[in-house]
Amino acid sequence: MREGFVLMLFVLPLCAQAGSVYKSTGPNGQVIYSDQPPVNGKVDKKLNFSNLPATPLPASALAREKNAAGNASASPKVTAVSQLVLFMAQWCGYCKQAKTYLNAKHIRYTEYDIDTHEGQRMMTASGGGQGIPVLLWQGQKISGFSSAAYDAVFKSYPY
Repeated sequence: MREGFVLMLFVLPLCAQAGSVYKSTGPNGQVIYSDQPPVNGKVDKKLNFSNLPATPLPASALAREKNAAGNASASPKVTAVSQLVLFMAQWCGYCKQAKTYLNAKHIRYTEYDIDTHEGQRMMTASGGGQGIPVLLWQGQKISGFSSAAYDAVFKSYPY
């Protein structure tokens, strides 16, 4: 009980722009974390992710994103992502931490470097962002990185 409270104190201030994670208790007393509300409708806690540590995009990347957004026909919006996608840059410390986390957990992902034309185009098509890393998975968008937030999001990942 105390460990869960300490974890929540750590996770809540670090949580990212990924939508919501629901905490509920199953019929057998097992704690369940999910990105969907429980079927029985009884939610113990709802965690909203925001303000994770992230590296701001450089002015050149923001300008390219703004130009691409102005030309709506340049690339279609990415609406559904079934595979895990990570937008990153080689020079980004938080991106390196996110990649280390994903690799250590053996989580497969597709990587796009925002310093490349394709990476910038794909990030803009996904809705963009003000910082990196940006992770897309199962309709969720996580901007920034913290291992506690990633742990909560990947709780149900089939390792």
